[in-house]
Amino acid sequence: QVQLVESGGGLVQPGGSLRLSCAASGTIWRIAAMGWFRQAPGKEREFVAAIALSAPVTRYSDSVKGRFTISRDVAKNTIYLQMHNLKPEDTAVYYCGGRKRGATSESNEYDVWGQGTQVTVSS
Repeated sequence: QVQLVESGGGLVQPGGSLRLSCAASGTIWRIAAMGWFRQAPGKEREFVAAIALSAPVTRYSDSVKGRFTISRDVAKNTIYLQMHNLKPEDTAVYYCGGRKRGATSESNEYDVWGQGTQVTVSS
């Protein structure tokens, strides 16, 4: 099995930056792509960004394009989400997901999830 552990969340002021990390362990060879999703209170989980682990493929939601960057460190089995110019509407629990096929924005197509990390954007 694959285990995913997110870290890096916290409280930041509007306009600030944070970097989230998601470390994978276990049978990671089964994972072909990983993604970031977020869920705010009372809302459904929404797609943020995704990346293929062995191809130059990234995907972003329109709401974060130009502000967030997803990247990977294959040697460390870790993906990152660099977030700039954060807004109050970015406040949510951010989840990392992994799947056996390509990068996709559909959360129900991910096979494994981390426990989430809270990001709060507030002054």
